[in-house]
Amino acid sequence: MKNLTKWKLLRSRLVFNHKWCQVRQDEIELPSGQIIDDFFINVRPNIALIFAVTEQQELVCVRQYRHGVGEILLELPAGSFYPAEESGKAAAARELAEETGYVAEQILELAVLYDNPVKDTNSIYLYFGKNFKLASQIELDITEDIEVVLVPISEVLLKITNREICVAGSIAAIFLGLDFLKKHQLGL
Repeated sequence: MKNLTKWKLLRSRLVFNHKWCQVRQDEIELPSGQIIDDFFINVRPNIALIFAVTEQQELVCVRQYRHGVGEILLELPAGSFYPAEESGKAAAARELAEETGYVAEQILELAVLYDNPVKDTNSIYLYFGKNFKLASQIELDITEDIEVVLVPISEVLLKITNREICVAGSIAAIFLGLDFLKKHQLGL
């Protein structure tokens, strides 16, 4: 087994600091001793996603425009921790209610993953929503125009294969959520 070593951080400075985007420039020393003075890092908030299935065995999804890729995408309800100190569970519950109007009685953690550990600082918190109902009014942010889509569980994997669902965090949450359902005999 190879003995891997962390890089040594020599200096770090924020080179772009905006409410919605922060970029840090790190000067690092590699284990070989080579110095790299321009390793850029996106400082991003953590994100929570929620896998919620209705009593009719339908996955609650949202369809919305994503400007970074210029596409309208089908994905799970998700959003940033706001404020940054918010818990993942609270962020998942808030995003589910805001984007879909559904409120979960119980939210269980499925996993915590790194989003893009090469250049981003954030993690993705994946949750399973249990015993939920349509109970609140949708409250969208100014940049959100969302269609709530209920996808039969039996069609979810096909939608991934057909690239109808192609957002990495949503796909990870779907596989973990389907596994959770199977293990706990909550459907399927």
